[in-house]
Amino acid sequence: MKVKRSNIVRLTVNGIVCFFICVLSLKAQDKGPNIILIMADDLGMECIEAYGGTSYKTPHINKLAMQGIQFENCHAQPVCTPSRVQIMTGKYNVRNYTRFGELDRSQITFGNLLKNTGYKTAIAGKWQLGKEEDSPQHFGFDASCLWQQSRPRFDSLRHDTRFSNPVLQINNKVQHFTNGEFGPDIVSDFICDFIEENKNEQFFAYYPMLLAHYPFVPTPDSKDWDSKSMGSLINKGDPKYFADMVAYMDGIVGKIVAKVESLDLSENTIIIFTGDNGTEKLITSMLNGKDYPGGKTRTTDNGTHVPFVARWDGKIKPNTKSSDLIDFSDILPTICDIANADIPSEFVVDGTSFLPQLLAERGTSRKWIYSWYSPHGNLRVLKEFTRNKEYKLYSTGKFYNVKDDFYEKNPLPMAGLSEKERQVYKELKNALKIYKLARVEKK
Repeated sequence: MKVKRSNIVRLTVNGIVCFFICVLSLKAQDKGPNIILIMADDLGMECIEAYGGTSYKTPHINKLAMQGIQFENCHAQPVCTPSRVQIMTGKYNVRNYTRFGELDRSQITFGNLLKNTGYKTAIAGKWQLGKEEDSPQHFGFDASCLWQQSRPRFDSLRHDTRFSNPVLQINNKVQHFTNGEFGPDIVSDFICDFIEENKNEQFFAYYPMLLAHYPFVPTPDSKDWDSKSMGSLINKGDPKYFADMVAYMDGIVGKIVAKVESLDLSENTIIIFTGDNGTEKLITSMLNGKDYPGGKTRTTDNGTHVPFVARWDGKIKPNTKSSDLIDFSDILPTICDIANADIPSEFVVDGTSFLPQLLAERGTSRKWIYSWYSPHGNLRVLKEFTRNKEYKLYSTGKFYNVKDDFYEKNPLPMAGLSEKERQVYKELKNALKIYKLARVEKK
């Protein structure tokens, strides 16, 4: 049987078309979703109503938790820079922490890894990780709108420059705002604009918020907001404004969620909310009917226990809670897992992906987490520990039941340990040994 040449050509063209359709289909399957990571500044889990907090109104974050998953046992480092280094690199501070306000430029971040995968990347909010002009781009971000990038926290008259009439760097260009602008509005607008501009692309938006860090000041929703203020002259401001700042922060979360929904991106976007460390020590909140003091800078639970909620329509089952233990080293591998981003084999990651738990699968539950905490890199004031949900062991040998002894006032005597406690002690001591030789001193 003879086949006409025209039919052969037609069949060949159809085959090529089918081939490319299949290839594109496979690529579409491999293509990860958009990722938005929001990290509040100085906000422990007790500030969120969904966690049992009753001092502040957080309806948008509550809704995010109801529409997705809420992790009950997420821990950060006790203060700003250590947490930021850990969340961005997936490594415990013992491996790569240098000093406060710096991220070693030899490090690779989730920005680098997602950019290399084809994501459009942006960072907006608080930087405080090195004063080089090209820092955001060096660490993988195409676009940036940052406070405290290459400029200090204060202006020449000692006004704090992050809130009213702020000083920001937008794509590395310093801009002084003097028309009554509010810093959190500018940076959240930047995030929303980035989402809009990249609605047809894969994007990763990292938003380390300015709120609700001190100075505690009025927001544009406060009765005594002053649009002419050039920033607080009082280092920590007035704690009476903390509630206003938390409410405004929550509203910004709602604003970003609304932007995603308005662009019909909810099923292709995972939105994550967390906090970088415990609440400022000046603040005492109510949690489940009891006083809960802020513990920023402390290694007790009120210094490290932070909220972590995530929503991904059609993927994460609504109104889910997980009691699994996670920490900030887990976020990079989880984001890379979500994005189908390769992590180079030579790249050391201390964290474990919890993507299975996000998707209501079993996953690998962590038996312990580790912390190496020295904000200024001074080993004389180092606090190093491993812990599970109930017990904590410091490298000094002090062993606590943190569930019963919240303030860690009463170390458990070795002679009085139960069989279960002896087993936990052994596991945590072995975990400490893993990092005994991990510290590489930086000059």
